[in-house]
Amino acid sequence: MLQIQPALTEQVQAGREQVARIGRFLFDRHLTDAGGGNISLRVGDIFCMSPTLAGQNKQWQLTPDDVLVVDSRGQILEGEGGLTREISVHFGLHERFGDYGRAVIHAHPRNLMVFACANLPMPPVMEATRKFGTTPVIEYAPAHSPVLGERIVATMRGREAMIAKHAAGTIAPWHGLFLIGKNLPAALDAVERLDTNAYAIMMSQHLGASPMLRAESAAMEAAIADFRPD
Repeated sequence: MLQIQPALTEQVQAGREQVARIGRFLFDRHLTDAGGGNISLRVGDIFCMSPTLAGQNKQWQLTPDDVLVVDSRGQILEGEGGLTREISVHFGLHERFGDYGRAVIHAHPRNLMVFACANLPMPPVMEATRKFGTTPVIEYAPAHSPVLGERIVATMRGREAMIAKHAAGTIAPWHGLFLIGKNLPAALDAVERLDTNAYAIMMSQHLGASPMLRAESAAMEAAIADFRPD
């Protein structure tokens, strides 16, 4: 088995601990489910990644030792289990946007999944999600297909500054959310903000709000632009 560089050993172990902890958080808050999702964190030229079937087999109750340590060729250096079938998305995002972000999360957030299943992009309707802009939706590609990675990567081009500052996400229709962030806590934060944004849009219809909160979002933008401190 290939060895991890001694200088990276502590960082890799800290990364494995972080992936395990954030995976549990995603599951506990319905930001992903037992049916799927995956996480990767780049540490130098090495990746800490959740194993395939982390939800089904472990219910996301991962220990650091469960988290895979993978090199850039996809060889598992440490950990039990296999690579996610969406490895092409993770490697594609890390390769293309590694100068801006270190963490990738694929999740099935309960509320945002409505947008995925409706094959719809999601506009930002909260002050806390304005920074992400509209979350786009790609043309369909199967989870195991390299085309999925190519299409997700393509939507991130032009959003490099957004990734470096916080994160950027894309919806895969009938599948879920793919997101890359400057680090793993920022990526987690973005997943939850986007899911709350989805919830706000859907529940607003009970208040008689405009479709997709378009009128209310315009009012928010006007209020923000017109604000002057006393």
